[in-house]
This record gives sequence, structure tokens and C-alpha cells, in this order.
Amino acid sequence: MKIYNFPSKEAEKRLSAIIDRGLGFKKKDFLEVSRIIDDVKKNGDRALVKYIRRFDSPVMTANTLKTTEEEMDNAASLTDRSFKQALGRAASQITAFHQKQLKTSWIDTDRPGTLLGQLINPVGSVGIYVPGGRGGKTPLVSSILMCTIPARIAGVEKVVMVTPPTTEGGVNPHLLVAAKKVGIRDVYKVGSAWGIAALTFGTETVPKVDMIVGPGNIYVSLAKKIVADLVGIDLIAGPSEILIIADRTANPEFTAADLLSQAEHDPLASALLVTDSHEIADAVALAVRAQLESLLRKEIAQKSLSRYGGILVVPDLDSAMAISNRIAPEHLELHIKDPFDYIGQIRNAGAVFVGDYTPESVGDYMAGPNHVLPTAGTARFASGLSVDHFIKKTNILHYSRSAFNQEAKAIIRLAEIEGLDAHAHSIRIRFQHRTGSN
Repeated sequence: MKIYNFPSKEAEKRLSAIIDRGLGFKKKDFLEVSRIIDDVKKNGDRALVKYIRRFDSPVMTANTLKTTEEEMDNAASLTDRSFKQALGRAASQITAFHQKQLKTSWIDTDRPGTLLGQLINPVGSVGIYVPGGRGGKTPLVSSILMCTIPARIAGVEKVVMVTPPTTEGGVNPHLLVAAKKVGIRDVYKVGSAWGIAALTFGTETVPKVDMIVGPGNIYVSLAKKIVADLVGIDLIAGPSEILIIADRTANPEFTAADLLSQAEHDPLASALLVTDSHEIADAVALAVRAQLESLLRKEIAQKSLSRYGGILVVPDLDSAMAISNRIAPEHLELHIKDPFDYIGQIRNAGAVFVGDYTPESVGDYMAGPNHVLPTAGTARFASGLSVDHFIKKTNILHYSRSAFNQEAKAIIRLAEIEGLDAHAHSIRIRFQHRTGSN
């Protein structure tokens, strides 16, 4: 990894490359995904089978789009005990964390003659998108837990799942076991942009849903962006990213491992270290080089580090915090002596991992907080997936006659200022009816 002294023109150029990389949508991708969505909307299952045969499984038919009960039940025998135990522990801890987010309806009668409040209701149905991962060989089971558990806690009754099939037309058994663990019985072998389109409009086999959540590649993200005015979505996810702030007390081996844990995701992923120690910068650079050699996804990690990685050496930790807030990283790790002294300076981050033994990976799988997080600087205004994403808030208003009369003239005046005469009239006609005035 290249080391940059900050502030400098070279360091600013590297920061700008990371901050401005965005979500990377191209016009040709937009046109292609739009065409796919329109095709699925018009042709339903026929379009799905066409795309699945071309890109995923040549044996797919309309009759095999939905995973059977037998496939769901047999999956358990194809996975080992240690996986099921790890899955159970993760599900328990994710549930405990998200239960604390649950809100209830409320009513306020503090102002005389008024009743104001909100009804809290879940969305009716949710579609979970789960990436297949290299032909189903790297199943993202954690995504099922992270997306489904908060939906269930919110009260969503119907949750279905779509995922790309294997070449043989099946679904990785680990995904099916995870789906069953959180109560999903309807799993459809549909991926990419056509999977998002199927959930948006419905087909002969795949049901239409009210909301779509879950991570995916650029085509999945773009499809979600296109249909976002027709169906609810969680967020538009970009490439993964990590920013680590470290001082002289940091463990270089730990820090290097955590940087590589993000770099291996995608050539567009970003892994950045910001430190006030030249010694740590040098040590981490050496450790990254050594650890990189043994990675299965070495080539991907190398491209990521070359394009959007780096080590910034800053004057002090306050400068590091300021840089972090500029970038608004998806994952922020604090490898510093007194991390809690700096928590108050953090304004923009998807999630913060504090201390040497809290790598981002514990959040991906086990700790409890959600790992579906805002990327590409969107932590400036967005939050990670939560129970709140799956609820709707409906306002309730009631005025008695006396409360109405107390505020009628003020409402009329505001409506007149906005030039909305009918608004003013709807108030005036009631006020005059009560007083009998002209």
C-alpha cells in the first residue's frame, strides 16, 4: 500500500478518488437494466427463464423457479452441525439487538382539545435479495439474517427470498437452512436485475412485494434504483469500504488483516488507513504485502488497494477524525489507545468498530447490529438497515371545535400568504359557521 503524507496534493488526490468514486452507474448499464425490467414486467416467467438460462442455469424451467418443500427440508442434512450452531448464535444476537429498535403507536393529548399521534404499522410484504456468490459456492447466509430478522420484528407477515440458482438449477443448502431458520419458506431461484423486476411487478410464479432489501452487484443496485418509485427499498449499496484510524499502539498485523478483509470484496472496494504514526504506517504496509500473498482473492484485493487503497500519515488524531467525516465510510475501525475519547467526534459512518478485538468481520456475522450499511459517502445522510425500514408511520389528527376556533385565524393567514385560497376557505367556512359572522 502506498503511504501519503497529509496534507499534500498527492494525499488530496487519493482522497478525492475515494470520495468521488460513487456507485459507478454507466448509461449503457442503465439502458440494459431498464430493458430487462420492462421485459420481465411484460413477459413474466418467460423472461425470467430466458435470463436464468443465459446467465445462471441452462436447465431452468418455469416449473422449477420455486424451491420445493423437499429441497428446503433436505438442506439440513447437507450442512454440518458447526454451521447450524454458528447460525443459531448469530440469529439470537441479531434478534436481541434489533428488538430494542421496535417502536409502538402513540397518542398525545397535551394540547387542550386536540388528539395527535402516529400509527406504527409494518409493510405488508418484503422480498429479500441474496447474492449467489460465485455460482452458489460462497453463500451469503448472513445477509438472510440481517435482512429478515428486523423485518420479522417489525411485524412483516410475508417475507420471500430470491437468489441466483447454481448451474444445476439448485440453491446452496446453507442458504436454505438460513432461510428456514428465520421463517422463510418461499425461495425463488431468480437473481440479478430480473429478480428485482420480478419482486417489483410479480410474475406467474414470483409474488409482487411492497419492499425489496438486500445487497447485490451493480446490476441489482441499479435495478433497485430504477424501481424505487414503485416499491420500497433499503438503500442503494455500492462497493464495500473500510477506514481504519490507528495510533502507535495499534497492532500492524490486525490492521493489515482488516484492510484486506474489505479489499477482497471487489476491485472497487476501498481500504484506507489513517494514522499519526510513521512507524505504524510502514509496519502496516509491510504486513499487507505479506498477508496478501496467501489470499485466495489476491488479484481482486490488489486491484482494490491499487485503485482506492492507501495509508495517510496525519499530524494528529483530530485530523484523522476530520478525514473520516469527509469520507463517511461504511465501516470505521478505531485502533487507538483511548478510542472512546474520540467517539463524540464521529459524525458520518455506517458503523464504528472500537478496539483491537472488534474487527469489521464480527459485525458482518455475529455481534448483532446490522451489516447492511450506507456506502460511497451516503453515511452523510443515511443509516444502516433497521426495524425502522420496515415500518410505516401514519399521522393521526383530531381537533375539537374549541381547539379549531383558537387556531383558525392563524391558519387562514398562512394559507393566504401561500396564495391557496381554497385552503383558507375550508377553515373560514367552519369558523363562520360557528360564530355566525360574515
